[in-house]
Amino acid sequence: MSSIRPNSLMNLSSSLTTLSLHDCYLRGKLENNILCLPSIQTLDLGFNFNLEGSLPNSNCNSSSSLKFLDLSSTMFSGELPDSIGSLKSLKHLNLQDCHFTGSIPTSLGSLTQMTVLILSGNNFTGSILASLGKLTQITYLDLHANNFIGSIPASLENFTQITYLDLSSNSFRGLLPLSLLNLPNLSSLKLDNNQLVGPLPSHVSGLNLIELSLSSNSLNGTLPSWLFSLPSLEMLSLDDNEFIGEIGEFKYNSLYSLDLGYNKLQGSMPRSISRLVNLTYLYLSSNNLSIMLEFEMFSKLKNLHYLDLSLNLLSINNVTFTLPNLLQLNLSSSNISEFPIFIKTATNLESLDLSNNRIYGQVPRWLGDVGRNSLYYVDLRANLLQGPFPTLNFRYLLYFFVSNNSLTGEIPFLICNATCASSLLVLDLSHNNLSGMIPKCLAHFSVLSVLDLRMNNLRGTIPATFAKGNNFRNINLNGNQLEGQLPRSLANCRNLEVLDLGNNKMNGAFPYWLESLPKLRVLVIRSNRFQGSIGNPKTKFPFPNLRIIDISNNQFNGPLPRKYFKYLKAMTNVDESKVGLKYTRDMYYQDSLNVMIKGSYMELVRIQTVIFTTIDFSNNRFIGEMPKIIGRLKSLKGLNFSHNNLTSYIPSSFGNLTNLEWLDLSFNKLSGEIPKQLAELPWLEVFNLSYNQLTGCIPLGKQFNTFNNDSYIKNLELRGFPLSRTCNNETKQPPPSTLLKEDNLEPETGFGWRAVSIGYGCGVIFGTLMGYLMFKIGKPKWIVRMVILEQHIVLRRLKNNAHRRAGRQ
Repeated sequence: MSSIRPNSLMNLSSSLTTLSLHDCYLRGKLENNILCLPSIQTLDLGFNFNLEGSLPNSNCNSSSSLKFLDLSSTMFSGELPDSIGSLKSLKHLNLQDCHFTGSIPTSLGSLTQMTVLILSGNNFTGSILASLGKLTQITYLDLHANNFIGSIPASLENFTQITYLDLSSNSFRGLLPLSLLNLPNLSSLKLDNNQLVGPLPSHVSGLNLIELSLSSNSLNGTLPSWLFSLPSLEMLSLDDNEFIGEIGEFKYNSLYSLDLGYNKLQGSMPRSISRLVNLTYLYLSSNNLSIMLEFEMFSKLKNLHYLDLSLNLLSINNVTFTLPNLLQLNLSSSNISEFPIFIKTATNLESLDLSNNRIYGQVPRWLGDVGRNSLYYVDLRANLLQGPFPTLNFRYLLYFFVSNNSLTGEIPFLICNATCASSLLVLDLSHNNLSGMIPKCLAHFSVLSVLDLRMNNLRGTIPATFAKGNNFRNINLNGNQLEGQLPRSLANCRNLEVLDLGNNKMNGAFPYWLESLPKLRVLVIRSNRFQGSIGNPKTKFPFPNLRIIDISNNQFNGPLPRKYFKYLKAMTNVDESKVGLKYTRDMYYQDSLNVMIKGSYMELVRIQTVIFTTIDFSNNRFIGEMPKIIGRLKSLKGLNFSHNNLTSYIPSSFGNLTNLEWLDLSFNKLSGEIPKQLAELPWLEVFNLSYNQLTGCIPLGKQFNTFNNDSYIKNLELRGFPLSRTCNNETKQPPPSTLLKEDNLEPETGFGWRAVSIGYGCGVIFGTLMGYLMFKIGKPKWIVRMVILEQHIVLRRLKNNAHRRAGRQ
């Protein structure tokens, strides 16, 4: 149906009162008089995703008898017309998840028979009009997920019949109106994700709330006792605020969801929590609470499904109590020193996080029996675990983290069983003392996306048979004792984004067969024994997405590979305002990398592989001149060609690298003058030209006024600040033009090299670390919670897929 035509509806029986075309694949626009049909009382056009246009601006006067109007989940847009106020009989209006904009028309307040008003999930702006207070019959009001501002109007106190009020995910400011907590029939109040401030009222009366959500605001003060004394309260969410003090005593047992995380609460857990026999969700993360996990407090919480006490101070009294229905347990960063015994009976456990604690000794054998048929996430990283690699008996394990411990011995062959091969997505065993060879079966895993074995003592060769159709995204074997040549079957890893093989004993030629990988962003093979010249690419457009390449500390020789530099498309100018902070994708495993930054190796967590771009060819045997075409790689943050045998001039085209933050050309045989164009680089912070044969005057101005003698030592003919050899007024002939005809060729893709560069602020390191801290411990908490919810949905799907794969075997 291309449009809805009222003329055809007029031909129907005059007794037609209901027109429900919900989810009927309608498309087109509404005709003007559709809302004014005299006999229709119910019009339901919801979930017709191709209905579009604006709402008809037709004044119905007394012709309309419409009582129920549902246009939810359509593509209607524009402002809500003032004529909406002419639908005097309207009682139910649902415009959820459309694309309406602008402010709410004042005429909406004249629909005094309205009982249900749903405007959520739009782009409405402005403040809530006081005229809405005239809707005294309203029982259900949902305005969440819009752009409303200002304070919550006092006129809402007129909603004496209201049972459900949702104003969450807007930008409301100011204090929480006491009048909202005095509405006699209110059962659900949601004000989370706003900008409310101040304390909660110390006293309320007659409140019959079932659900109260005030999370992700800036509320402060202590938690009033009435919060824990509401007889009907089932859900309480106050997380991500600034509350202080202790948790009060619970007087009733109706609560099944309690979220007080990300506050500044102190003191101990009240023993009255044992009364909450219906509790299924307990979230107290990121406070300063002292919590004793003991029998008296937790033995009665048999219905508990989700328990998160992370980032508090915990102690475990391992007197046996059971939580048989526990699905997710998070005790990370809580200072515990042993495995909690109570999880032995949690046979349905799905997620276990004990990371960043002081758990000492071997992983207990019984852990392999916990959640054998349900556990998909195990995180034991950053503890004091010793002994052999823990046994993996989990049938549907998706994520396994045991990095940053002191595990020894070989990776057992048990990891190669069919169950792991069909389900495991991330295996992180990095930063341990594991030895032996890498099991060959790991190259055959069908769904494994991340294999992180860095910083161990693994020896032998990399498995040679990476199968076609594999799912590898990140392979990190840095810091082992691996030998031999790089297997050519890595070219089968078509989804590979990060390959880090640095700090091993590998040899052979430059791995040109990796240049065809379409998604490869990071290639690190530094500190190995690779040798020979790099030569020319073997494909038409090599390394199309490469942004970090580090081949330093090897034995490469010959000229620098000019033709490779020519086609590094992803290293040319990038419009960062469009790219944004695009991190590598996995929700649980965050790519990290050791990168030489401004003269020091630093570990970047959650690599920003779109806006962080470096080239490091240092400590090799390259000869000849530096290709002028490098000046086209305008997104470069760092360039290091030091400790080679490079000769000739510094290309003046390097002055086009306007995002460059460090440039190291030291320990070469460069001659001529320093190009004046380099003085225009706005973010250059570290600059090293020492131990060359440069001559002439050092340019002055901007960043060059900040460099000291170390940037220029052992260039005997250099003069000028900051050296003691002053510069007179003589000028030398500038070096020859650095843009030769052959270097002006455009790539055959038609990709232009003339895009205007975008400045990069104060450097990628600060942004990267702040992004990481924001995700791990910072606000806004609601973003983290949205990510966690998305994780849960995705993992459920992955788990179901693993079940299906196992069933076919």
